[in-house]
Amino acid sequence: MSGDRPYLNGSNSAEEGKNGSGSGNQDKQSQSNKKSSGSTRDRQRDGKMTVVVPPAKGSKTPTVPEESVDANMTDGPAGETQEDQPDPVEKAVAEIKANLPLLDRAVTQFDPRFTLRALRSIPSVRKQLTAEVIAIVVTETYPIPTPTAESLLSAVKDDASFPTTKVQEWHKRKEAPPPRTAPKEVLPEVDVYLSILVQVHLYDKKSINAGAQFSSALVNHLRTLNRRTLDSLAARVYFYYSLFFEETSPKPPSPAAAVISIRKPLLDALRTATLRKDQDIQASVTTLLLRNYLSTSHIKQADLLIYHTKFPAAAPNNSFARYLYYLGRIRAIQLSYTEAHDHLVGATRKAPTSYKASGFYQASTKLLIVVELLMGDIPDRATFRQPSLEKSLQPYLQLVQAVSAGDVVGFQSLVQRYNSTFRKDDTYTLILRLRQNVIRTGVRMMSLSYARISLRDICLRLGLDSEESAEYIVAKAIRDGVIEASLDHERGFMKSKEVGDVYATREPGDAFHERIQACLALHDESVKAMRFPMNQHRLELKNAQEARERERELAKEIVDGDMDDDDAPSGDFDGI
Repeated sequence: MSGDRPYLNGSNSAEEGKNGSGSGNQDKQSQSNKKSSGSTRDRQRDGKMTVVVPPAKGSKTPTVPEESVDANMTDGPAGETQEDQPDPVEKAVAEIKANLPLLDRAVTQFDPRFTLRALRSIPSVRKQLTAEVIAIVVTETYPIPTPTAESLLSAVKDDASFPTTKVQEWHKRKEAPPPRTAPKEVLPEVDVYLSILVQVHLYDKKSINAGAQFSSALVNHLRTLNRRTLDSLAARVYFYYSLFFEETSPKPPSPAAAVISIRKPLLDALRTATLRKDQDIQASVTTLLLRNYLSTSHIKQADLLIYHTKFPAAAPNNSFARYLYYLGRIRAIQLSYTEAHDHLVGATRKAPTSYKASGFYQASTKLLIVVELLMGDIPDRATFRQPSLEKSLQPYLQLVQAVSAGDVVGFQSLVQRYNSTFRKDDTYTLILRLRQNVIRTGVRMMSLSYARISLRDICLRLGLDSEESAEYIVAKAIRDGVIEASLDHERGFMKSKEVGDVYATREPGDAFHERIQACLALHDESVKAMRFPMNQHRLELKNAQEARERERELAKEIVDGDMDDDDAPSGDFDGI
């Protein structure tokens, strides 16, 4: 059955040239095609059909049936899809080890941007960070056991995923003979970076006591180092150091809280950072101290800290936003609502608005809403419609509605209903001050609605205890300029004056002036936030110094007679 065998490329032409005619071969080929088509129809009648794929021209390899191809493409337990999925432990180890060369480049090139890249990768590694991952990274990073490496491993050895066997094998390297070439010394930046990963792991596992002990030892070790390439890493260390002690019992606002014990180390770190001009540590420790004082309601100490220290202007955006938030909270407690409003507006503008990092934005917005209400303003309705704020600001929306309507009874019931929420947000004491604002708003609305109203009706509408209280409140509102009215004590009523043209007063000009100030402040902050090439002035000074040295050498050669005046390069010697 030669007709069943497919011809190779050029086989027909060779036989036709040999026999002189191709008619006989064509008849044979037509017969073979008929037989193959008949056999194909017979196979189609069977229950199991095999599809034969015709080979390409010039190919000699036999074709594979489609059934075998489909069987190999199935996603079985040993399929290619599962083999392509990387091990989470190996992936996390690779990501951590990829950041170590960045720290090396940050030291050699004295560029903190590489350190910031390593720190920004921590959230992506945090989900897969386990004791096993930390142990593998430590044993592969340190060729032989060192005190730093052993302290890192001892901090996570109590975890269930800790690889005890691998660590024991690593300890045997210390007993092995030393290699011919000395191993490369691990940088202190790598030590601190791995220590930060240990802090993150202990905090996620809620090992608060172990994390507090490890962080205390790490802070004491940082006090012995004086390297500018450690500033960004040390700032993160102090952040978790304070966070562990905030979770340690007794917790704030207890007068014996554990956070009080770390104030001296933080103040020492702030003094050292100020002398060394470490702006990252200075900014981070300042915000941590303010947070520490506010947690125990030590407002006077926080105010003294602000008065005696100067926050660095070149601080990172996140630290500056936190500083403005704490400063706004302090000023709000001190009844300086205008200053508090300016600081909180700056904090909300600098805060990240993404959904994953919306916690700080929500906290600053809540406090800003309360401060605006205390100032007598009504927040914009669009603030409560933002996707990241809509759910969390629901109690504050009802609060704004009660204050704007002047409903004293509704305001009191609202405060009782959301008592726990307001206490959790640390806005409860400020919200209690809004009662006077609600009363003044109600008095103003009644002065606009009625030409004359009795004090008894005011007392009933505002839910006051007596007519004397209503008379006192109305008199104070008239004195403060809240309403334009007169009070008749003998007859016991309030008479409103006719409302004049508001555009004839200074109110539109004051509002326009506030908007101009906000635009100018935003422009100044944008200009300050522009980034310029780092250490550009040092490069210019270095080039100028080299030019002066070359000019001095040329002048010395001319004076000694080694070079004539004609051989000297043209130009003036500015460096002589």
